Amino acid sequence: MSVEELFLSNSLKEFQGIKKLGDLTMKQLSYEELVWQPTSESNSIAIIVKHLSGNMISRWTDFLTSDGEKTWRNRDLEFEGTYSSKEEILAAWEKGWDVVFSAIQNLKEDDILKTITIRGEAHFVLQAIHRQISHYGYHIGQIVYVGKQVKNEQFTSLSIPRGQSEQYLNEKLKNVKHT
Repeated sequence: MSVEELFLSNSLKEFQGIKKLGDLTMKQLSYEELVWQPTSESNSIAIIVKHLSGNMISRWTDFLTSDGEKTWRNRDLEFEGTYSSKEEILAAWEKGWDVVFSAIQNLKEDDILKTITIRGEAHFVLQAIHRQISHYGYHIGQIVYVGKQVKNEQFTSLSIPRGQSEQYLNEKLKNVKHT
């Protein structure tokens, strides 16, 4: 496997991993919890999803051939209003991710060092991918944090639960020795 293929494969895996954190958080929440705002200046999970979906569709549509900030995107509207149901929130979430995954899966090795633009600024494809992994990770971290605030003790951990680090490490090491 070439370095370029490895980069694309790993990037797809990173996107899938951060999406899963959002999936597992939102699965635990009701519609009311998805639209809850911690403060008047905070975004609800629904608003974060609206923003992410708008960003994903804009950035990844015609990824190699047009600016990532599409003229039809209205970023400011992504922070207003909300969805009418949990199903609508999840549909927007999936629609955005479908565009991301399709674009990544269609990239070829020789695309990695091609230049694309985002808001008129030139980026290598490699840089643009890193930029989006960072951006999405930032917002999905917010989603998880708000989900934990809402559910408190009822939140099902998405990583190693408190007090179980040593047990987790021992299991990992045991499985490594057997493979």
